[in-house]
Amino acid sequence: MSEQNPALELRHVNKSFGPVHANKDISLSVNRSSIHGIVGENGAGKSTLMSIVYGFYQADSGEILINGVPCQIDNPQSSIEAGIGMVHQHFMLVDTFTVLENIILGIEGGACLSKGLAAAREELIRLEKEYSLEVNVDAIVGDLPVGLRQRVEILKALYREAEILILDEPTGVLTPQEADHLFRILDTLRKQGKTVILITHKLREIMAITDNVSVMRRGEMVAHAKTSETTRDALAEMMVGRSVLLRVAKSPAKPGETLLSLRDLTYVDADNVPRLKKIDLDLKAGEILGIAGVSGNGQSELLEILGGMRTPTSGSIRYKGRELVGSKAFSARNLRKIGIGHVPEDRHRAGLVLSFSANECTILGYHDNPEYNRGLRLDRDAMVRNCETYIEKYDIRPPDAYLLASDFSGGNQQKLVLAREMEQSPDVLLVGQPTRGVDIGAIEFIHKQLIQMRDAGKAILVVSVEIDEVMSIADRIAVMFDGEIVGEVSAEEATETRLGLMMAGVRESTTPEMA
Repeated sequence: MSEQNPALELRHVNKSFGPVHANKDISLSVNRSSIHGIVGENGAGKSTLMSIVYGFYQADSGEILINGVPCQIDNPQSSIEAGIGMVHQHFMLVDTFTVLENIILGIEGGACLSKGLAAAREELIRLEKEYSLEVNVDAIVGDLPVGLRQRVEILKALYREAEILILDEPTGVLTPQEADHLFRILDTLRKQGKTVILITHKLREIMAITDNVSVMRRGEMVAHAKTSETTRDALAEMMVGRSVLLRVAKSPAKPGETLLSLRDLTYVDADNVPRLKKIDLDLKAGEILGIAGVSGNGQSELLEILGGMRTPTSGSIRYKGRELVGSKAFSARNLRKIGIGHVPEDRHRAGLVLSFSANECTILGYHDNPEYNRGLRLDRDAMVRNCETYIEKYDIRPPDAYLLASDFSGGNQQKLVLAREMEQSPDVLLVGQPTRGVDIGAIEFIHKQLIQMRDAGKAILVVSVEIDEVMSIADRIAVMFDGEIVGEVSAEEATETRLGLMMAGVRESTTPEMA
C-alpha cells in the first residue's frame, strides 16, 4: 500500500491545556485499508490526539488531511461528514432504545419516521451481512451483552458512512473470545477497504491485529513501525523509555493456613437483584488468589463486602477462624485494625479525598495510629515524613507531599493508595484493579510488590478485569459470572481460552476437555 496518499494524515499537531502541552508537534500517517495501532502510557496524549481527529478538541496548530486533502474539523459532526467514526471506551448508546433506534438517532430521515426506519432497517441488514456484524436490530440495547453493544457502535459508525474508524480501548470489557471475534470483524473491515485506528494499552492486541503501530510518550510521537518488524518488548521499552519486564518473575507459592474463608456468601441489592450467589472461597497465607471476570459480574460487590463497605445478605466470612459477619469487627475501619487491608477498585470514590493533600491521603483509615495522632491534633511533620517515604519507595510523581490528590495523574493517585495499604503490612490484602490507569513501568513495580508480600506470608486477593494480569500474578484463579464462581484453576493450568469460556458462563465442570 502506497503511503503517498494515506487515509488520514496529521502534520505538526499541537494542543495545550493551560501549562500542559498534551500533544507536541505530532505527525502521523495512517494507510488506507489498514489497522493502525497507537500505544502509549497513561497520559501520553493518545486520547487527546484522537479527540482532535474526531472534533471534540481543536488543535492549537497543525493540519489534518483526509485522503490527501486538508480538512477543517471543528466538531464531531464535521468529523462524521469527513468519513470518520469513533467507538468510545464507554458506549454512547441509549439503553432503553432498540438497536435500530440507536443507530438512526439524530439522522432519522425526515418527518415520516416510518419511512426512515424502514430504509434504515434494510441498510443495516446489508451492513451486518457485509461486515459479519450480526445483531437483532429490534433488540433493546440495555438487554444486550457488552460484545453486541460494541457491534451496535460499529454499525452506527458504518451507517453514517465512516471510512475511518477509531476504536478507543475496545476490548476493556470483553472476554478473550469476544475480543477475538472483534478482531475478526476488524479484519473484515480492513478487507472491505475501511481504515481502522486502534487505541490500546494491550501490546498483545497490537501484535495480533495491526499492520502498523505508532508509539507516544509524554505528548510526543516517538516511534512508528511495521508491526511485523517489532516486538512487545521493544514497544514497551519505547513507551516507557527503558527496558520493562512484561511478566512477573516469581517462585512457586508456598500456601500456609487459611486466613479468610467464605461460605454461602450471598448479597441481594436494594433493587432485590442478587449480586452474589452462595460464594465459597478460601484464601491462604503465602498465596495470591485472582478473581477474573468481565466487569459487572459481582466482583465489585464481593470486594466491597470483604472490605467492610457492604453487609452481606447471608452467609459466612471467617478470618483466622473468627466469624466476621454480625460481629463488631465488621466495618471498614475495624477490618483494617485486625489486619485486612483494602485497595478499592474506584480510587476516587473510595480510596482518596481529592481535595486532601498527598500526606493527608496516605494516612486515611490509619489517622488514629499513635505515630500520627496527638490527641486533639495530628502530627503534620510525621504525616509528611511518612508520605515522603512512600513517594520515594513507590516513585510517586511529582514528589510533593503537599500537592492535592486531585493534581496527581490517575496512575500516581493509584500508587498513593497502594502505598498506604501495602505499607501497613496487613495479613490479608484485598486489591481491586491494582494497575488501572497505571503506566506500564509502574505496573512492573506494583506486581513485584505484591509478589514480595506473598513471599512474606501474606494472603492477597486480586480482582482484575485484565486477564493477562490475573494469569501473570495469581497462584490460583477463580472466575466469576453472574454473581457465581463458575470455576477455579491453578495458575499452571490456566489458559486464556479456558478462563475466557468461564468468563462467558461456561462452568468448569462442563468443559473437562479443557482440563
